[in-house]
Amino acid sequence: MLARSFGLEKFRPWQREAIDALLGGSGRVLVVAPTGGGKSLTYQVPAVVLEGVTLVLSPLVALMEDQVRALEARGVAATFLAATLDFDTRRQRESAMLRGEYKIVYAAPERLASDAFVGMLSRCNVQLVAVDEAHCIAQWGHDFRPDYRRIGALLERLRPPRVLACTATATPEVRREIREQLRLGDDCAEVLRGFARPNLHLSARNVEGVAEARTAVFEALASALGEPAAPRGGAIVYAATRRQTEQWAETLRGRGWNAAAYHAGMPADERSRVASRFADRTLALVVATNAFGMGIDRSDIRAVVHVQPPSSIEAYYQEVGRAGRDDAEALGLLLCSGADVGLRRRLVTTGTDGGAAPPELAAKAWGLFRDLLRYLDARTCRHDFILRYFGDEQELLGGCGHCDVCAAIDLAVDQGPADENDVESEATARVVRMALSAVARARQRAGLVAVAEMLRGVDDERTRRFGFTQLSTFGLLRDRSPTWIMDLMRGLLAAGWIDLTPTDHPVPLLTRSGADAMRATGALRFALPIERSTARARKGSPGRINGSRASGEASEALSALDAVSRERFDKLRAHRAQAAKTRGVPAYVVALDRTLIEMARRSPRTRAELLEVFGMGPARVEAYGDGFLEVLGGP
Repeated sequence: MLARSFGLEKFRPWQREAIDALLGGSGRVLVVAPTGGGKSLTYQVPAVVLEGVTLVLSPLVALMEDQVRALEARGVAATFLAATLDFDTRRQRESAMLRGEYKIVYAAPERLASDAFVGMLSRCNVQLVAVDEAHCIAQWGHDFRPDYRRIGALLERLRPPRVLACTATATPEVRREIREQLRLGDDCAEVLRGFARPNLHLSARNVEGVAEARTAVFEALASALGEPAAPRGGAIVYAATRRQTEQWAETLRGRGWNAAAYHAGMPADERSRVASRFADRTLALVVATNAFGMGIDRSDIRAVVHVQPPSSIEAYYQEVGRAGRDDAEALGLLLCSGADVGLRRRLVTTGTDGGAAPPELAAKAWGLFRDLLRYLDARTCRHDFILRYFGDEQELLGGCGHCDVCAAIDLAVDQGPADENDVESEATARVVRMALSAVARARQRAGLVAVAEMLRGVDDERTRRFGFTQLSTFGLLRDRSPTWIMDLMRGLLAAGWIDLTPTDHPVPLLTRSGADAMRATGALRFALPIERSTARARKGSPGRINGSRASGEASEALSALDAVSRERFDKLRAHRAQAAKTRGVPAYVVALDRTLIEMARRSPRTRAELLEVFGMGPARVEAYGDGFLEVLGGP
């Protein structure tokens, strides 16, 4: 049936797990798997084998149309119901649904506002309700849609034997809310797979000013796509505002790129035209707000660049995950400036009607953005940071080896006194308390930049006007660069020790926990920033997917192996090449050179010992561990 109806030879393991739980288990399943990973199969296959009809609730009409066309081409009776259809067409399709002529019916959640529609559904033999993009039901999620809140009441009324909720990204808190809103119960099976995307080269950096941001974007696009006249794939550039999308699209066109803007303020036909051109590959770049995303079906997106940070890690990972869906290398670059932080502070306090957002929602949204700031300043593998954030411990890579952080891990570059690098040292605590004291003494008179200048000891008209030159905190960090101090201030913001006022011109203020940290004695747990010039030397070009540093280090480590270990390495490398060819993935996805060298030197004999090798997290051990152990002569 799988081959006949869907043209596939076998399920992915997590797909079978979800389908088995739906058909033979509790009948209540929550699937969290990546965009383009095959989530739709987990409800389409059961729909074909079940008696009655499967109702799929999806927010995108274009996606419904595509799915229906694909199903009909495979001989599966399917249709969709949406407000875009005229009355007669909707009536005909609903009548056919009542007669049991469809196996799958797609509908937008907005249709649930119609009592007549819900009444019609109650007269159908609905055996399965599938909720696509289920994160939209979570008020604490990044894409909350009020219409999704009606789904719980629908399920209470229909009481279908089976319910499936699926989404590409969901934190533990959002998953809890999905289960709660859909009444999935304690026996709901949760299938959490596919978050790891090691083919994505993830990079993030703070930038100061438009010129630095433009340089980073130009370098990233050139690295990932090549020349504008003949790009090797497509790219999406995300911005936070409509105005920014238009400005960046114009800038990129000026550099020779075939680029167009996309945002919710454009006429619907123009948006549709841009999306269609991008899908059929006649348009290389789309510069968009988050209005552009769901339902994109293009596998050769080589880069996703955020010129301004999105609202949360959830939103970021869903958007950057649109790159590299063909499993080939792709780039994800996230940029952030001090002005972007202030902009996001204003956005989270503004409701959908333009008025003030409810305080509890604003506080939650600001907390989600602060999580993104922590990602931006991460000192550990970016992939593993994200996997831990989503609670996916099984797919940890143990270090991806090629994100910007991993690429910098082993360079022996001094960052100052050794004790200052310790996240719990007295030296670190002293620097943090200097900055917190500066914020407290500024008394909300000026923004982050002015406070940073006060710490640097800048004596000019502005700092004198604010009275900063007379403060005891003036010049306490005069030996640091302006960018380092701004990175420090953002770190304090991410830690929750300072906050920004939700005003047109946000200014920093000390939080209660910040005041406690400032007054406390002893160590504070905090990672000080890295000087930007040193970080640039460590990371290389922000858009460079492949660096030579790692290969150079690997060569040195390889030359240090004895003859026996070198022979093991050669065997391991040959096995890696075969495994990569079999799976159709780049060799580094299977294992890094550094990982093979360490394996050859340590010669692990069990999976547990493999987990101790750099770059062999649970996901890699599960996928490739037995093959490596066999090469090494283990059990």
